Amino acid sequence: MQTHGGDVLSLNRALSLAALAALTACATGPSSGPMTFFVTSVGSGKGADLGGLAGADAHCQKLAGAAGAGSRTWRAYLSTPGQFPGGGNPTGVPSVHARDRIGKGPWHNAKGELIARDLAHLHNGNHLSKATALDERGNVVKGRGDNPNEHDMLTGSRADGTAFAPQTDTTCKAWTSSTDGSAIVGHHDRIGPLPENWATSWNFSHQTAGCSTEALIRTGGVGRFYCFAAD
Repeated sequence: MQTHGGDVLSLNRALSLAALAALTACATGPSSGPMTFFVTSVGSGKGADLGGLAGADAHCQKLAGAAGAGSRTWRAYLSTPGQFPGGGNPTGVPSVHARDRIGKGPWHNAKGELIARDLAHLHNGNHLSKATALDERGNVVKGRGDNPNEHDMLTGSRADGTAFAPQTDTTCKAWTSSTDGSAIVGHHDRIGPLPENWATSWNFSHQTAGCSTEALIRTGGVGRFYCFAAD
């Protein structure tokens, strides 16, 4: 019986390439898709008082609905620290981590561009920049060098998307204060005054001067934050 070695070799090579392509597609995720991420086009109007996490989520949902994407479940990328046991609270209150609130990805902006494949990619190597971190209507958000600069995004989070310890206010009293306190912000444009990691972080750059709209403006923001589709 005659064996067609060349044909078998070609077939095996084709199958191997097809398998590699399939694996690559699984690893990279779709390069385009419906909007599942945006920067809020406006803040709450009350500085960092967003009405807590529930109010921030509702703000995301409202903006997404106005942009025709209200059928998804939207969550704000915000953390809140826990509370230590004490007084009438013997067990304490656990922290809420931004990374645990937003689903598993992938996430795309209003133009269908891939932001991140999954949580690991979002927190290490994502595609966020001024050109891609668009609002829900697909508009570019003003950044460093624009007038005014609005690149500070409220997050209250560490670089890995987790909350801080309760000792210091990093979330303007769990997103309920428009006066006292402070909040951690990131830079959506990945630009800061110095070429250092903190200056170019999208979610963990620095603390605000306060929680009022005026205080947020002084440090380069206006109370915007990130919204992700969790489903």
